[in-house]
Amino acid sequence: MANTSDIRKGLCIKYNNDIFKIIEFLHVKPGKGPAFVRTKLKSVSSGKVIDNTFSAGHKIDSIRVETNKYQFLYKEADQYHFMNTDNYEQIGINSNIIDSSELLKDGEIVNISINSEDSMPLAVDMPASVILEITHTEPGIKGNTATNATKPAITETGAKINVPLFINEGDKIKIETEKGTYIERIKE
Repeated sequence: MANTSDIRKGLCIKYNNDIFKIIEFLHVKPGKGPAFVRTKLKSVSSGKVIDNTFSAGHKIDSIRVETNKYQFLYKEADQYHFMNTDNYEQIGINSNIIDSSELLKDGEIVNISINSEDSMPLAVDMPASVILEITHTEPGIKGNTATNATKPAITETGAKINVPLFINEGDKIKIETEKGTYIERIKE
């Protein structure tokens, strides 16, 4: 049994007969009254996100989690198939567990958290950023260079992202996986 002081991003807990992953939290100590922890929880089974507030010192039922490196192999319908880089064991994971699944490229290495009790995958932690090639985008219009002007583009994985006007088809760009936003162009 853990309590609210153990809450951190990525912690998996049992709550309301389901398993939730903490995606955001904030410890609050108001001037009057007791302290509390405001959290945003994502259901591992359904992908639904809920807000919850725990009072300070509240006991939470954390789950023992094992994290390993896995390589993304391929996508089949809404199942993503990964291979453990240590023992080459393969697992299939439903797309609702994966954040930013549209940014997964073949061969990408991710961390997968697995429940130690029943060997069920709980969460897929994407790298902070990925490098993808632009497969389709309209050419930038000359003179249309207002500050921060962007245009839609499609990456090699099929993800749609807004990029600056100077990006062309065939360019490789770095994308922040958490927000799905353009960071920079990669020079070869």
